[in-house]
Amino acid sequence: MTYLETAKLWSDKLAKNDPLYIELSGFMADKNENELEDRFYKELAFGTAGLRGKCGVGTNRMNRFTVGRATQGIADYINAAYAAKDKNITAEKSVVIAHDPRYYSREFSMLAACILAANGIKSYIFPDLRPTPELAFMVRYLGTVSGINITASHNPQAYNGYKAYWQDGCQVSSDVADGMTECINAVDYFDGIHISKDPAVDFRTAGNWDFIKKLTESYIASGEVTVLDEKYDRLYLDKIESIAIHSGDDLNLNIPIVYTPLNGAGSIPFMQMMKERGFTDCQVVPEQKDPDPEFTTVGYPNPEDPKAFRLAEELGHKTGAELLMATDPDSDRFAIELLDKNGNYIPLNGNQTGYILVNYILDGHRSAGTLPENGAMVRSIVTSTMSSKIADSYGIKMYESLTGFKNICGLIPFIEEKNEKYLFGYEESVGYSACADIRDKDGISAGMLVSEAAAYYSKMGLTLFEVLDSLYRKYGYYAEDEPNIILEGSEGAARINRMMEHIRNNPITKVAGYPVMRCLNYNSGTVADINNPDNIIPATNAFRYFLDDGSDSPDTWFAIRPSGTEPKIKFYFYTRQESREKALLVNENIKNAVLEILKAVE
Repeated sequence: MTYLETAKLWSDKLAKNDPLYIELSGFMADKNENELEDRFYKELAFGTAGLRGKCGVGTNRMNRFTVGRATQGIADYINAAYAAKDKNITAEKSVVIAHDPRYYSREFSMLAACILAANGIKSYIFPDLRPTPELAFMVRYLGTVSGINITASHNPQAYNGYKAYWQDGCQVSSDVADGMTECINAVDYFDGIHISKDPAVDFRTAGNWDFIKKLTESYIASGEVTVLDEKYDRLYLDKIESIAIHSGDDLNLNIPIVYTPLNGAGSIPFMQMMKERGFTDCQVVPEQKDPDPEFTTVGYPNPEDPKAFRLAEELGHKTGAELLMATDPDSDRFAIELLDKNGNYIPLNGNQTGYILVNYILDGHRSAGTLPENGAMVRSIVTSTMSSKIADSYGIKMYESLTGFKNICGLIPFIEEKNEKYLFGYEESVGYSACADIRDKDGISAGMLVSEAAAYYSKMGLTLFEVLDSLYRKYGYYAEDEPNIILEGSEGAARINRMMEHIRNNPITKVAGYPVMRCLNYNSGTVADINNPDNIIPATNAFRYFLDDGSDSPDTWFAIRPSGTEPKIKFYFYTRQESREKALLVNENIKNAVLEILKAVE
């Protein structure tokens, strides 16, 4: 079908009083083909990151039909697995569901619970929004076969999303995602979704949110949906606090700190955790304390973006805070800014925060006498290799994985099977996982450990800014840069594909005067972890180039890959030099040369 034919089908099928029909009718009456094409030229792809898109009418939008279809497909996949008595499934036939503060998040979560109940699958829901990592923890704690989280993470307010988890507490693996996708694609948007056990209830006309709320209440009354009370929040916080390394007199608990949840789900658990750890001067940004689906005070609620720290910086200057921390709306991403010697707040990228965390976890455990001999950490293939050098200096193994915490935390069973102890996993996009029982990135536990590190080094008369500088002096001055090219719509997606094909068919041999020593094409599925040959990296559409920068032990490289969740092609540039200034210059030259090659591809 063409996008116009698909739009016409939706217009014919939707109830005339449906807000989605009214929205669609406006575009059709105005003959707004650009809008119609963007909404109907493709379906939201259900991959290993689930669904993500703008809210509104269309197959390429988040709405009750795309969410309902995904949930029906997942229900069909689960029921088929249990009917076949899949030996790999050890959990009960149930699903735990959470959501963030965005528009329709609560409604979509209730919709998912109703569809699961109608298909004979028990579900657990929360009374209100909760952090993504709490959902990941609950999958394993409750022993459910799956988890669903309604969230668009750090995306702008127009977006929402749908993440699926499996019984191991990780986001679904590629194999499970492929199976779910097959079931989802078999579901008709209008006639294949079951929301009630009463066959007379038509999903097309049962989209009124008041109806879904009442239906959810009836499933709660029947025991098919269970609401999780506060004791489950307590279990999550207890798990986070159990990974503390130092406490009490080892820490300066009076260190001034500012935290912002960016109007998301982090405020209550984060501040409760800080209070229980004994921090006496941690203040939350008041304008960003409470949930706000408009994200009025921040606009783009991504803690990677230094502009998200504007209000935190204002409060920090008033309170003398040397550490500013932020989590994104679903509290899985985490970023910091540090006060430098001139009284300015300096944003750290995800790699730099990772250096601090890797070093503190290892240094802290060694000073506490708890550093295991068989410890292991994980970083993604596009994350700086400086952390591997830090880990190696402590005798700790650093594994590589594909991007995403389904891959990073997915290595935990592999590590444990080798009788090694998982200590930490992270990637450059401000995601950190420090607990083997919380198998997703977790901004709450990352915040606890960064605060603990700041308080630990403060006892020694050091700031985290000074600690980071000492790491550069010890391991080399690294520069990190992660630009991207945003290309939206069908034409943008096609151009991204052409860019990747150009690289594949025209191998790069020299960049900015530096010869290529080695290229890793991860598309083959046979590439091994560069430090651990028994760890084979699964196939993915990515390249990694290692350059000869003329030094005795070169550590200059870059990677290219398309985003799996956003309309962009992503780049990662790294180099180690004898000074930070030279590292920044070399990295900038390499970046410009590579971007020039790719931007020339039309």
